[in-house]
Amino acid sequence: MATKTELSPTARESKNAQDMQVDEVLIPRKVPSLCSARYGIALVLHFCNFTTIAQNVIMNITMVAMVNSTSPQSQFNGSSEGLPVDSFGDLNKAPESLSAKAPVYDWSPQIQGIIFGAVGYGGILTMAPSGYLAGRVGTKRVVGVSLFATSFLTLCIPLAADFGIVFLIVTRIVQGLSQCSVIGGQFAIWEKWGPPHERSRLCSIALSGMLLGCFSAILIGGFISESLGWPFVFYIFGGIGCVCCLLWFIVIYDDPTSYPWISTSEKEYIISSLKQQVRSSQQPLPIKAVLRSLPIWSICLGCFSHQWLVSTMVVYIPTYISSVYHINIRDNGLLSALPFIVAWVIGIVGGYLADFLLTKNFRLITVRKIATILGNLPASALIVSLPYLNSSYITATALLTLSCALSTLCQSGIYINVLDIAPRHSSFLMGASRGFSSMAPVIVPTVSGFLLSQDPEFGWRNVFFLLFAINLSGLIFYLIFGEADVQDWAKERKLTRL
Repeated sequence: MATKTELSPTARESKNAQDMQVDEVLIPRKVPSLCSARYGIALVLHFCNFTTIAQNVIMNITMVAMVNSTSPQSQFNGSSEGLPVDSFGDLNKAPESLSAKAPVYDWSPQIQGIIFGAVGYGGILTMAPSGYLAGRVGTKRVVGVSLFATSFLTLCIPLAADFGIVFLIVTRIVQGLSQCSVIGGQFAIWEKWGPPHERSRLCSIALSGMLLGCFSAILIGGFISESLGWPFVFYIFGGIGCVCCLLWFIVIYDDPTSYPWISTSEKEYIISSLKQQVRSSQQPLPIKAVLRSLPIWSICLGCFSHQWLVSTMVVYIPTYISSVYHINIRDNGLLSALPFIVAWVIGIVGGYLADFLLTKNFRLITVRKIATILGNLPASALIVSLPYLNSSYITATALLTLSCALSTLCQSGIYINVLDIAPRHSSFLMGASRGFSSMAPVIVPTVSGFLLSQDPEFGWRNVFFLLFAINLSGLIFYLIFGEADVQDWAKERKLTRL
């Protein structure tokens, strides 16, 4: 009897850690406030993501002004991380005054593709290590240093271009390493700041900054290049990044206990919300168990298939509008930016909706899978329908906007699922899953470009059907093997003395 009595608390703790609904009943509810410390953290992360993605995308916009207007351009010249050069119309229509304000270069489409793709390799190399490092030394240091590095390198892009193509490519590679460290390292902060039933909205607020960054860079970058010269695009967005970096080091703390401006009630609320997920920093990651975990693989493959959808939209959809409807440079820029601003709103609303469903006693895995289905299936189906509904560019833009908006619902689904199944190791596993999915932006331009060059008549249909097949395959795998309970290998191991 003595042995049974001693073991029962451990058994009860294990049971409670697996049952999120029971946890939420025991945790006192607190009405979320945008003035609270945790939402302030999410807002700062929002601006960091805005800055990082904007610095990534602006190269694809400024390339129109950077290259010699007499150089031959390929209609399907795309990048692995941003918009294709020709997605904004005929480069021969670039203003003649640009050459007087800033230098121009005679880069072939192949060289431009290398410049675009250089930043993409960072995702594969640094996503997982940055997540692991953030879990060890803190998100504040990893993201802060990486944000400063990418902002400083953005300021150096015009100088690197003057030094030569090799210097520019190397700068872009290092910049990619820094940018992906910002993205991969930020998720560790929600281990200590995110109450389980608020993580959907907190992560959605933070990640939606990427969409706003795409919108701003696409819409504003061209106007700055035309009025001030393309170097000022890098100077302005690099300067914004430095200011955001200063804000980061002042405002961000790794945990609520060390945060100087948090109220006592909010601190107690966050700590009590996370009391079932107390983690030991000395417990190693069970590599073999992770590699054998089907829920982990379902998340990785699901993220990869969704990133294939997102990459196709970012890289090739503007080119599709330009080549099919022959839209001029200004109109195409506006049409290309419109889906991202709508997606920015829907992404935030989706996070609140997911948490609302949790308060209505929906199972956590049900909410994650609903968000993932809505973010994948309708979005890819709308893309596939484009070639069959090409009578008007207004119709195409409406479908693209709806597709892009729905795709952001995955932010409340598969992208934060690791926080549910392995909160103790989520910093590394979130980075690993994002790193795995970052292979898609590297592969998409190569495969899609090949399909477009092989079959000019039906190339777009082939690209979109391939997108749908990959997206559907990843979704089905996730629906079958995805889980939301804390996995056995992710629980804290305790020695019980009899």
